[in-house]
Amino acid sequence: MTPLHELPLHTPALVREVQAPADNAEWRARLEEIGFLPGEPVRLVARGAPGGDPLVVRIADSTFALRRAEAACVQVQVLRAENAR
Repeated sequence: MTPLHELPLHTPALVREVQAPADNAEWRARLEEIGFLPGEPVRLVARGAPGGDPLVVRIADSTFALRRAEAACVQVQVLRAENAR
């Protein structure tokens, strides 16, 4: 598995799990509420400049801007081309 913030741009992946840091436990619920659920297709669309923050992420049919720290909570599985949806 790979943290979402490390996913190469435009690489198809699936959400596998969401884990929030102990000091920001509410992030898990927030990410799940907006669609970061196991099995959902996800792609990293763009990185902000200059520091790569925020990240533009496509989850299912929605697009969100996430901070790198939030994206780091989402573990994904990279899909091979023939498995991409």
